[in-house]
Amino acid sequence: MSDSPLSPSPYEVLGVSATVPHEELRRAYRRLLRATHPDTGGSAARFQEVQRAWELIGDPEDRARYDRGESGYDADVADGGDGSTGFSATFHPTRSQARGSSVRARSYGHPGGRARERYLALMREWVGRGTELDDPYEPSLVRSAPREIRQLLAEALAEEATARAVTSLGMGFTIWSDVAVHPRSEAKLDHVVLGPAGLFAIRSADWGGEVKLAKGDVVGAGIDREEEPFHALLRDAKTFSRQVGVKFTGLIIVVPDDALAVPYDRIERGRLAGSLLVRRSLLPLVLRNGANAAGRESVDRAFELRSRLQESIRFV
Repeated sequence: MSDSPLSPSPYEVLGVSATVPHEELRRAYRRLLRATHPDTGGSAARFQEVQRAWELIGDPEDRARYDRGESGYDADVADGGDGSTGFSATFHPTRSQARGSSVRARSYGHPGGRARERYLALMREWVGRGTELDDPYEPSLVRSAPREIRQLLAEALAEEATARAVTSLGMGFTIWSDVAVHPRSEAKLDHVVLGPAGLFAIRSADWGGEVKLAKGDVVGAGIDREEEPFHALLRDAKTFSRQVGVKFTGLIIVVPDDALAVPYDRIERGRLAGSLLVRRSLLPLVLRNGANAAGRESVDRAFELRSRLQESIRFV
């Protein structure tokens, strides 16, 4: 069970309310164990999810800690590029730089900044005027918030994790985050990344569960049927390209490692051919090597693109 802000609580996984007596909780757990066990035709992933939920709240003391918000989320995940499923509610922009003496990639903008601003505004509105909100990231508060509020926090954390992964690549790379698509539009690109392998438009996403490619786009239980993530990214990338006068080498959607059953998947046909759905831990490798070796930029061309982008990019 992922520790994304959008992940179902262990109570939701077990199909009970948070106030259910312990014996009823135990019965629900045993019933689901039988129903989800792979030997009886169940799903291995669902079976593991049920076990993880029980680990969090199966013991009365553990349950009390969870209900107080003392467990369930990793309070200080070091970076999002190691495959971890926890999250840190506080962005540490200098944390990755402190890990070594190597030169970091150039980084501009505030990754996840707009999503965090909207999260804080909606959280305060939801809690109610006049209510003291000591910690808007307190885990039990986050868990109890409506999905649209938790979605904003998940977006912010995903964008911050991608930015940390890219800055570790070194001085040959430049990342711009929360980039305005057009002066008269509120649309944005989460990240524009320039490196030796080309220029990439990247969306950082966390839908709180598993996703996959199907019928030329990303689908999953947490994605609305009307939502077409890659088509939306293509539309915004084209608008930005016309505005700035550049051409993207490729489009990438980055998701938490446990959200994708394979390291990466590629769209093979149509207008989105070559677009990649990638596990976060694999993103640095993809950006180093590129999706197409023939598309690698020369040093002079990369310098020209960087100068043009630096002069033209505006942030949301």
